[in-house]
Amino acid sequence: MLTRISIALLLALAPATAFANQCPTMMKAIDAAMQTASLSDADMAKVKELRTKGEAQHQAGDHAGSEASLGEAKKLLGI
Repeated sequence: MLTRISIALLLALAPATAFANQCPTMMKAIDAAMQTASLSDADMAKVKELRTKGEAQHQAGDHAGSEASLGEAKKLLGI
């Protein structure tokens, strides 16, 4: 019985940790793309704002919010 509960708990937590690890990957992709992006000053400022917001959300444990913010930044960058 204890084994089944342990397995169920492990399976329940596995997706959360998988998504948590996606945020840093997204941030690295954004950082790399910002180096060569040809955006207007306003768009670049928005990308930087979203990148900063996404990192703060990730550190606070809001991975869904982080992915949303970082996804917006990636969309502006065209990646």
